[in-house]
Amino acid sequence: MTLSVPARRSVDLRVQSVDAILDRVARSFQVRLDLDTVVRKRRSVGARTDRGTWVRVERRLFDKIGDQGWNGTECAARLTGIAQPVWRGCVVWQDSVEPVMWRSDETDLLPGRPVGAAVVIDDPKLTDEWWQAFNDSLDALADQHTGRGATPDTVTITQALVTETIRTAFPGDFDTTVERWAPAHADLNWANMTAPTFCLFDWEDWGNAPRGLDSATLWGSSLAVSALADRVWQERLHDFESRDGKLMTLFTCAKILGPGAHPEDPRLEPARLRAEQIISELQTG
Repeated sequence: MTLSVPARRSVDLRVQSVDAILDRVARSFQVRLDLDTVVRKRRSVGARTDRGTWVRVERRLFDKIGDQGWNGTECAARLTGIAQPVWRGCVVWQDSVEPVMWRSDETDLLPGRPVGAAVVIDDPKLTDEWWQAFNDSLDALADQHTGRGATPDTVTITQALVTETIRTAFPGDFDTTVERWAPAHADLNWANMTAPTFCLFDWEDWGNAPRGLDSATLWGSSLAVSALADRVWQERLHDFESRDGKLMTLFTCAKILGPGAHPEDPRLEPARLRAEQIISELQTG
């Protein structure tokens, strides 16, 4: 007899009820949540508390939690020289029905609002002071030491993943071997930074990654606004000019141009042009 395996349930916390989850978090932290401040994303939800802090709750499948665990925000609390919210504590529990873990972290409030969506379509017009704080934090992060592996999009980044992703979109004759790995935020986009005061948050997936991953990821999130993409490129030029930075730019372009590309994505053409330039440099260099 063949046993049927139930299909994995698709969950989107932006549209499904989170009342029971928020109630459990409030009781665990012994706080009241301001329901007018609730922010809902596909697999996370957050809200302000009555003691002037923020709680963020994430749902993650068992097979998306690797051997290193699932405590990125907690581990990031020991990092130095980086503008990030102070971490206060956490609550973790296993779902009673599905192969799912829930985790809630309490942190200090952000010093400003998120700059924008993950992919922006308008120039946020950030100040020179903001860019200086941004650079200081990214440089400080790259100088840290950790045994964690970065998990962009909840998938551990490895040499094999880098090669496979790049080759999916760019099958040319060039070497995809990464030379230097360094700590990265691994989800660096405009929704995870604040302005007018710079602060970097949502540290769930940070860890070692190829040099330039963060810079390339943010550049890819900026391509719909050419002036902003150019500013990111100039601010992080030392990353982009390195061989690993070029590979990470191709890695980012491959995600934009690959099989899942949207035909109306305004980033397609600038990503294609940059990819052609980098491939030429890698083949001749």
